[in-house]
Amino acid sequence: MSKKEEKSKADKYFNMDLMRELCQSNSISGFEDDIADIFERELKDVVDTIEKDHMGNMICTKKGKKSKPSVMLASHMDEVGLMVRFIDDNGFLRFTKIGGINDQMLQNQTVTIHTPQGDVTGVLGSKPPHITTAEERKKVVPFDQMFIDIGAKDKEEAESMVSVGDPITINALFAEYPHNCFMGKAIDNRAGCYVVMEVLKRVNTDATVYGVGTVQEEVGLKGARVTAFKLNPDWAFALDTTLSGDHPGVKPEEAPGKMGDGPVIVIIDAGGRGIITPKKVRDLLISTGDENDIPYQLEVGDGGTTDGSAIHLQREGIPTGVFSVPTRYIHTPCSVASAEDIENTIELIVKAIEKIGNE
Repeated sequence: MSKKEEKSKADKYFNMDLMRELCQSNSISGFEDDIADIFERELKDVVDTIEKDHMGNMICTKKGKKSKPSVMLASHMDEVGLMVRFIDDNGFLRFTKIGGINDQMLQNQTVTIHTPQGDVTGVLGSKPPHITTAEERKKVVPFDQMFIDIGAKDKEEAESMVSVGDPITINALFAEYPHNCFMGKAIDNRAGCYVVMEVLKRVNTDATVYGVGTVQEEVGLKGARVTAFKLNPDWAFALDTTLSGDHPGVKPEEAPGKMGDGPVIVIIDAGGRGIITPKKVRDLLISTGDENDIPYQLEVGDGGTTDGSAIHLQREGIPTGVFSVPTRYIHTPCSVASAEDIENTIELIVKAIEKIGNE
């Protein structure tokens, strides 16, 4: 398939406005309601049932024939963020990190504290470089030496504005890039959420398809664990993002995936401590890509893992695969991804589910 044909696919199908809304919505782990609302709005006229379980997972079911297999698609709705931990006597906030965040990127970011009374703007501060020692300037400032300034004059005023336990998100732009790419926060994993919603809209199959927006992936794969146990599907696919190593500072062997070369099919992640994709799942996904001329990449990863690792260990074991969209600068407010890769992910999953439905 030519690059020109790939580009026309995204031009024809990709909904940049929906992706913008997903990225600009705020849903850190444990506070996924905004993304859950988008799931419900987008799929209420597409699926047969929508259920929000006790943990907040969204289970959107497109019923097939009882004699046919069932397929679970899982994408986590949460993003990494911060939470108010302590308010000091001078009205400055101390915070904890929710999920994996590099301290280096936190300094001097503007943030929003989400309170029941409304949003409050703050800025992440730390000791100014003008009065640090030469040795201090060589080191990354750890997050526990930072604070959030919300303009309060003292603790009493700050407590009238925010409370311990309020979630915090980092403010970020969303921008369209050339070549059907875009930049924004929380592409991990709003890209996966987009894929799940679009697959449910486009798939035509006799299989039952569960589209699940999971909670608390970034802090322990929690939502996927309970939904997979409940649904016990015949097949499962986790949708996520992975490192795109096509930029300065990364060696090809460290992150071979490249933006624009198609979805990444995970063979192993976390050096095998996570998922080791079963042969029948690998064969299905690779053959589907080859038969339909859909570009894809293969990944053997040593780093992190996904909802797939929790899903495949439920009940008697669930045959599970993982699709990841290659993304630059994951877990920062300015990740970059390709709409072409997302569209190819959707197409490959749709075709794979249709093959399963013909079993």
